[in-house]
Amino acid sequence: MSSSVDTEHDWWRSAVIYQVYPRSFADSDGDGVGDLPGITSRLDHLVELGVDAVWLSPFYRSPQADAGYDVSDYRDVDPTFGTLDDFVALTARAHELGLRVIVDIVANHTSDEHPWFQEALAAGPGSTERARYLFREGRGVDGAQPPNNWRSVFYGPAWTRVTEADGTPGQWYLHLFDAKQPDLDWNDERVRDEFDDILRFWLDLGVDGFRVDVARGMVKEEGLPDFPVELQLLSEPAPDGSRTPLFDQPGVHEIYRRWRGVLDERGGDRILVAEAHVRPAHRLAQYVRPDEMHQAFNFEFLDCPYRARDLREVITSSLDAYGGVGAPSTWVFNNHDDVRHVSRLGLPIGTWTDDGIGPDDPQPDLVLGTRRARAVTAVQLALPGSAYIYQGEELGLPEHTTIPPESRQDPMFSRSGGAAAGRDGCRVPLPWEPGLPAYGFSPSGRTWLPQGEDWDAYTAPAQRGVDGSTFELYRAALRLRREHSLGRGDLEWIDLPGIGSAGAPDHVLAFRVGAIMVVAAIGPGPVALPHGTIALSTDEVGEDRILPGDATAWILVDGKAA
Repeated sequence: MSSSVDTEHDWWRSAVIYQVYPRSFADSDGDGVGDLPGITSRLDHLVELGVDAVWLSPFYRSPQADAGYDVSDYRDVDPTFGTLDDFVALTARAHELGLRVIVDIVANHTSDEHPWFQEALAAGPGSTERARYLFREGRGVDGAQPPNNWRSVFYGPAWTRVTEADGTPGQWYLHLFDAKQPDLDWNDERVRDEFDDILRFWLDLGVDGFRVDVARGMVKEEGLPDFPVELQLLSEPAPDGSRTPLFDQPGVHEIYRRWRGVLDERGGDRILVAEAHVRPAHRLAQYVRPDEMHQAFNFEFLDCPYRARDLREVITSSLDAYGGVGAPSTWVFNNHDDVRHVSRLGLPIGTWTDDGIGPDDPQPDLVLGTRRARAVTAVQLALPGSAYIYQGEELGLPEHTTIPPESRQDPMFSRSGGAAAGRDGCRVPLPWEPGLPAYGFSPSGRTWLPQGEDWDAYTAPAQRGVDGSTFELYRAALRLRREHSLGRGDLEWIDLPGIGSAGAPDHVLAFRVGAIMVVAAIGPGPVALPHGTIALSTDEVGEDRILPGDATAWILVDGKAA
């Protein structure tokens, strides 16, 4: 099964990309918030791990209402994180170390403190300033009701009414997320021109690509029609085949074709990566056609139940869909918006965790979750295409599920009235050094979110050189992936002797990429391994070559199928 067009020099087709959440990676100045100099000081960790690129979540000027995803100035660094010179220094150091740099671009919405939105508020209804955003008159008597029934991703209505300059209730503006994140109207040519220039600004500073936030949301259905509330946030079509008017509209593709032209004019093999919750795979593949983006996050893989048959189905459909348009698939299990997979997989299969995990929710079995996470990660890192790693997962870091309410900062938590724990649990500052205040995250011992207890074992020094540690597992897998060019290989499914595909138990997954055969016991039952040298295993395998349940092994085979 071919993964993509065989293009030798496209680094991104097989890259392993490490996500850094700046405020939680490393703090250099002691204020308890991570910053750009802190990231620069820890880039050696990424080199030691063996990744190819670093992706930085937003560091732009922002009121930080949504941790930087509410941008007030797209061409400057927020003082929380440093200066523009600090960014230039970070990029230079990364390139010196052989790491590419990808940055977030937040284009669906701005901050309500962005000059454009402040101008829109001052200018009033019908103005050209308001035309950059989605202002509309309300419905009902005196326009007292929102323009439609749309709901925010962060709970509550997706509309907020403004008070006009004369003190009277006025128009409503759309915000698919927090009220402090007004949506832009991408039908306005000034918006399109502005972001062309923003891309050029950062490209000229040396960035190697952009991860496009809310890539499916930048164009809304004309007329902004009502839609069943329970179906508005769907990634896939509704039962009647209709698609939500909020997302995945055909007009988004025109934007990305235009952006692809901006990147191509600068040269240097720069990339666009779509954050687009879109299903099925062939629909998402439209975002990575040859004249649009280079990659799209494979959320179907991230959300896949912990079952071999389900994993096989998602892997197959992904490789087929993306390969059909000449693009690589991406493989990701963690990011700043989702419960860490160590904790997610420690819950009963199928448990819904989109709202996070709080102290009053059922708590994960971390022993089981760690075994499962290691097993599926060893599957992920062997697959053809590009893989993403979120900071801390290489350390086996779990979700912090017991953050007290008074410490939570995610607007999802506040807008839901505390019903949703939110995303703070996967954003907790990293532990770097055992035995130090804040585990070495900050020289002052301060942290913007509380860390977990007894996290010494989740530091790199505690795991470095330790056989069987999660850190060494990631290092070994990435080394073998690089040595055997797994990211550029073709996948061949394997039917192990006595376990044919038709009657395969749910817990067996086996495939081959080049000289590496991957055998995974996705479940409690053991699996007898075929002949060949065991190059990597997430659990001990004895002389009987029996792979325990919830474990994966990589077997080095010769040129013939094992």
